[in-house]
Amino acid sequence: MKIQIINGPNLNLLGVREKSIYGDSDFNTYLTELKKRFPGHEISYYQSNVEGELINKLHEVGFEYDGIVMNAGAYTHTSVAIADAIAGINTPVVEVHISNVYKREEFRHVSMLAKNCKGVIAGFGLDSYRLAIESLTV
Repeated sequence: MKIQIINGPNLNLLGVREKSIYGDSDFNTYLTELKKRFPGHEISYYQSNVEGELINKLHEVGFEYDGIVMNAGAYTHTSVAIADAIAGINTPVVEVHISNVYKREEFRHVSMLAKNCKGVIAGFGLDSYRLAIESLTV
């Protein structure tokens, strides 16, 4: 099974920024753990702070991969373009959030992407990614 993880803006700073919200682990360390946990899966990782690059990656993998795990960061709440890109591809997308967005500012309670995704997982820290991969393998 081919899984693409796509992280959006500021997620390159995991382990450094706002540790009380996002924890103190960087994503590459966690990615190594994920690959060990799912040895039968090919797990690829991509991160960008640029909206158009995220859309390009969705287009690139959205017709050949078996699943996409996407944390679009703040673009979750603002990007019609990313929502349209998800709607336009065949590969199922699971939206993930490290924090429980419903315990945060009200603007984070609305996802532009969710209606085009297989599901949404939020609030389980980095483990949200594991749960998303598991949901794609069912």
